[in-house]
This record gives sequence, C-alpha cells and structure tokens, in this order.
Amino acid sequence: MTDSAQKSPPASPEPKARPMPRRYGIGVNVALQVILALALFAGVNRLNYYHYWRWDLSPSHDYTLSPATLKYLDSLSRDVQIYIVFSRDSKVYEDVQPLLEEYNQHGRQRIKVRSIDPVRDIERAEQLKADTGLSLAQNGVLVRCGSNKRFITEEELVVREKGTSTTKKVIEFRGEDAITSALISVVEGRVRRFYYVVGKGSRSDAAQSDAYNATMELGRQQNFEVVQVNLSEISHIPTDSDGLFILGARYDLSEREVSMLNDYWQVKRAGIFIMLDPGGETSRLNAFLSANGVRPRGDRVLMAESTSTGPKKEFTVLGEFLKDVSFIRHLASSAITLAGQTESLELMEENTALKEQSIHIHPLILAAPRYWGEKQFLEELPIVDEEDTVPPIYVAASIERGAVNDETQRADTSRMVVVSNSTLLDKQTMLAVSHDFVAASLNWLMNRESFIGIPAKSKHSYRIQLTRRQHELIFWVTSITLPGIVLAFGFMVWASRRAA
Repeated sequence: MTDSAQKSPPASPEPKARPMPRRYGIGVNVALQVILALALFAGVNRLNYYHYWRWDLSPSHDYTLSPATLKYLDSLSRDVQIYIVFSRDSKVYEDVQPLLEEYNQHGRQRIKVRSIDPVRDIERAEQLKADTGLSLAQNGVLVRCGSNKRFITEEELVVREKGTSTTKKVIEFRGEDAITSALISVVEGRVRRFYYVVGKGSRSDAAQSDAYNATMELGRQQNFEVVQVNLSEISHIPTDSDGLFILGARYDLSEREVSMLNDYWQVKRAGIFIMLDPGGETSRLNAFLSANGVRPRGDRVLMAESTSTGPKKEFTVLGEFLKDVSFIRHLASSAITLAGQTESLELMEENTALKEQSIHIHPLILAAPRYWGEKQFLEELPIVDEEDTVPPIYVAASIERGAVNDETQRADTSRMVVVSNSTLLDKQTMLAVSHDFVAASLNWLMNRESFIGIPAKSKHSYRIQLTRRQHELIFWVTSITLPGIVLAFGFMVWASRRAA
C-alpha cells in the first residue's frame, strides 16, 4: 500500500456553534414585546373610548334626541342628577333607560344618570326618599339640580289609547318632551307664571275644569305655574305675568277689563292665549282682537252634503298646520281635529295701519278645503251663498307686536295666539297633536322657541302572519338543516385530522 492510500482524507473543520444569548437579553426582549403589546392595546382602547360613531337604526329613530334637546344639553351650565325610579318589569322602563343613556351621552358630563329599582334596591330607594322628601310610590324619573327637583310620573311619559280598559296600550312615548321640560324647570329655578281668567262662564263646568286641568298639566311639563284671576277683582294684569289664558269665555269683558287687557298688550313681552267660544257673547273681546288684525266672523265652519240617508252636516273640523310658521313647523305633517263648533277668522295681514304699529299676523291652522264658514248654520242642509266665507278658512292665528326681521332682536315682542274653538283642551276630545300645538304656542309666547319641536315617539306593534307551509319550512331549516350542516362540517374536520 502506498503512503497516499494509507492517508485518510483531512477532516472538515466542525462549524462554530453560535453563542447562546444571555438570559437577561431574552428577558428584556420578552418584556419589551409585552410592554409594546400592552401599550398598543391601551392606545387602541383609549381611541375607541373617546372616538367612535353611533347609529340609530330603529325605523322611527326612537333613540335619537331632537335638535332642540341637543342644543339645550350643549349649553347646560349646571350639574344635574337623574334617577330612573322604575321596577324592572315595567314596559315603559324599556324606553326610558336607553333615552336617558342618550342624555348622559350628550350631557358633556353635566348629567349623571342612576337607576333604582324600589322593589329590589330598597336601601337606595329609602335613602333617596329621605334626601328628596318624595314618597316614590309610583314609577317615574326624578330630575335634580341643586335644591330644585322634579319627579315625572310614568303616566306623564306616555300617551295611552282611549277607552275603559284597565290595561290601556301605550300609543306614544313622550319621554324626551317631559324630561327636557323637567331639565329646564330645575336648571332655571324660576317658575314662569300664567294667569287663568275666570268668572266669564263656559260651555259647562266640566269644560271649564278640563281646560284648567290641562293648563295645569302643561305648566308642570313646561315649567310655569297657573294662577286663577278674576279681572273684575283687580285693577291691572299682574306685573309678574308671563302669559294670560282666556279660554272659552261665554260672557264678555267689561270696558274696564278690555282697557286692562290693552294696557297689558302694550307692555314688552306680553303673552296671551285665547280660545274663543263661537256661541259666547263677547263683542268687546272680539273688537280687541279685530283691532289687532284677527276678526272673528261669527259664522260656523262646517261641511254639509246630501246623502242617500238624508242631509249630513258636520261641525267637527279637520285642519292642517301651516308650514311657514316656525314654532309649529314640526307639526306640519300632522292633522288636527277640532270638535264642537268653530268660527272662521278674518286675518288682516296686509293692513297698512297694523304694519305701521309693527303688528304682524300669521295663520296657524287651515281648515280642509271641503269646509266653509256658514252664516245660516242652523239650517238642516246649508249651502254656500254670498254671505258665507269660502276657503281658505283659517281657525287659528298668531299676532306679534313689535316684531322685527332680525330674529336676535325679537325677545321683547308681545305675542298672542287665537284659536276659534273652545274644545281644544277638552279631556274627551283632546288629541296628542292638540297638546303639542298648545305646548308649542305657550313656549313661543314665553320666547322659548329653542325648546319647541320635541316630537313624541309613536309605538307600533307588528304581527307577522305565517301559513302552515311557512311554519313547516322554518322548522326544517332551523331544526334539521342548519344543525345538519354544522354536524357535517364537524365530521369533515374530524376526518381530515384522522387522515393526517
């Protein structure tokens, strides 16, 4: 054997092993990763907490606050506490809770909302009773600002269907209107005052009681108190009056009382709400209105026709709201029904003498085209003739004295609303839209236009009718097909894993 054959090939040098990183290096690296992950997680959550979008996808935007409420919440300067005092089994609670979450959301941390179930949270309920002096015997919402408080009962938050049933269904939810009004009440502190003129008769004691009770209820909701006054017993309209009610008067004012009314109308920021009774003898009151551009005609707004069953005469008036008037613009899509008897109003909008006195008249409610103003309304089948008033027929109007074109300078104008019907606030015939119209008018009289236009939310029940075949189809899809698909998918995953 040669030497070369005996020599083995040189061994290749072994690769150098990489030095293992030190333990503290691994620890620092892991710690840094954890810190960065936590920082990223915290940053994303913080951005998500302060910057996000919310959408109300309900068909009628049940969970969206009106622009009037949002504007008021944006200008809120005092802290307010709101307590939801409801038992959890109340159906109204399902609407109240999300609504007040919106107040809390838009209240710029000025509004704190707490929920108390007086049945389950007995200790907290007793503490709230001791703090406020309220009995809390029924469901409701308590609004507090400092020492001022307002408790809104459950029935003030809803409108129920009419009838004698003990379980009347809720047809409208008026929570936003009631709660915003309560906010205004407790934050303002000072309660506005309206004087209610008595001693001039009415269609009946019940009608007078209904009108007075309705104004009291409106006062609780819109933050004003109602005080009765007999004009024959005073020498002038009280100086602390924010408004005056003359509702359904049957007997006329005396010359001295008309003079008092004129003096009051001439002061800055006077407010008068008048409901006329067409059957009343109020010539002096009518003359006062005519001098300010609205003349009651003394006729009756009606619709009459001959039918197969005989003559048909209808005094109940269907009307619509005018779109051009700002404080009732939110009612423009609604119709109003005036029961009883109504007379037409002549509006002197183009009267030069009135314009020289800075008096401006605007129609508010227009009767449907089929109605006219009939002088011979006692006839069995009246027809339109020369002495009657043909459409357009106006049954409500506003008067503003001292109005200017610049909206920012209109705070000191005197304002009046005239309705030529005395049944608007009758308990048996008053509709939700009538309530909204009167509330908007009173806010306008008080120069509080920014709080006008909070709509009620209609409550609807939907029922789906399914045929027997549709019931069977739903059963097969939900009970057989879908579970079968999930089972088959699980079997496929199991089989693939066994094959691997």
